[in-house]
Amino acid sequence: MNEPTIKKSTKKAFHFPKGAAGTVAPSDKKAGAVVESVVVAEPATPKVARQKRAAAVEAKPVAATPEEKVKRVKKEKVVRDSFTMPKSDYAKIATLKQKCLDAGISVKKSELLRAGLLLLASTPDKRLLAAVSAVETIKTGRPAKS
Repeated sequence: MNEPTIKKSTKKAFHFPKGAAGTVAPSDKKAGAVVESVVVAEPATPKVARQKRAAAVEAKPVAATPEEKVKRVKKEKVVRDSFTMPKSDYAKIATLKQKCLDAGISVKKSELLRAGLLLLASTPDKRLLAAVSAVETIKTGRPAKS
C-alpha cells in the first residue's frame, strides 16, 4: 500500500549555549517550577540595559489605595426588551433624533426613550395618567406578515 513518507527537516534547530539568556540553570530545575524564557536578539550595552530596567521599574502600576477602590461604582446591568408600536409613533422617534442632530447632539433610540422616561417620571401624576390614557392600546406581539 501507499504509506506516507516522512520528510526530514533540512533546517537544524538552534540551541542556546549553556548559561545564555533564556536557559535554565541546573539549580533552577525544580519539579513543577514554571520558568519564563527570555530571548534576547542582540546583546545590549550596559547603558541601554540600565535604561530598559529603569523604564520597566517606572512602568509598574502602583497599587490603588483602599479609598480609591471604594469610590468605584459598579455599572448597572442592561436589559434587552422588545415592544410593538404604531408606525406613526416610530416615525416620531426619527423626527426627535433629527431634532437632536440639528442641535448638535447625536442620540440613539434607546437614549431617546430613556430621556422620555425621565420626563414622564418627573411629571405630576395627573399629567402622567392623562398621557397614558391618550395613547391607543394595540395588540401586543409581532405584527402579521403583510
